[in-house]
Amino acid sequence: MKKFFRDNGLLLLIAAVLLSVLITVCSNLFGSKIDPLGSVLNTLATPVRGGINAVAGWMESVYDYIFRYEQMDDELTQLRRRVAQMEDELRQAQYESKENQRLRRLLELREKRRDFVFESAQINAHGTRGWDDTLTLSKGSSSGIAVGDCIITETGVLVGIVGQVGLNWATVNTVLSPDTELGGQVVRTGLAGVLSGELDLMQEGLLKLGYLPLDHGLMAGDEVITSGRGGVYPAGLVVGTITQTGMDEAGLSGYAMVKPAVRLDSLAQVFVIKEFDIVE
Repeated sequence: MKKFFRDNGLLLLIAAVLLSVLITVCSNLFGSKIDPLGSVLNTLATPVRGGINAVAGWMESVYDYIFRYEQMDDELTQLRRRVAQMEDELRQAQYESKENQRLRRLLELREKRRDFVFESAQINAHGTRGWDDTLTLSKGSSSGIAVGDCIITETGVLVGIVGQVGLNWATVNTVLSPDTELGGQVVRTGLAGVLSGELDLMQEGLLKLGYLPLDHGLMAGDEVITSGRGGVYPAGLVVGTITQTGMDEAGLSGYAMVKPAVRLDSLAQVFVIKEFDIVE
């Protein structure tokens, strides 16, 4: 309907005006010669003129509505474009803010651990079995990455250990992987044990700190880091926090369940420690 009036409204208005003029002329002509006929024509023309005026007024209001509607539609389109542009700018600003924050944390880590030689890498894939047991990196032996290298975040949180290496790729066994085994230490007490992943625990998002004395005195919330004993892996990397403790089936040693500090599902970039100072 709106399109019909926009395309044909002018013709309708012209026709209405011409009809009004014709009736007026006829009325005047006949009215000057034959009063009764002129009176009849005037009588008939009066409501017609009123109707024509009403139609003309309605047509004018329709044109005004159409004009304002199209103007508002154009303004709405421009506003939508502006909102989309502002959303893009906001996303870019958020990304840059996170990137700056990540770089600041990395600089802080470099200041704390000047012995580390890093290699940054992107994560190309997560574990194919639906578990957080492996990650695939975008770099490999051509970048100096080797089996046994530790993978960390920009804040020094342990992600895992390189298990396989190709020319331009590397597979990482995460802290939850059953293939993971390294020395761990509790910050509060200095007590050391062996950190290892297990299949059942992996599905719960946990790993074990084992071979502890029965009177270990550990509590939920205690922070666990890498011990660095044996010189295979760096010391002082954050692993996670203890959630609960227990003893093995034989009752000969204790253990603690550890929740990793790393969020494996949200990782996009990691850092490979290619060199470090050995602390005995």
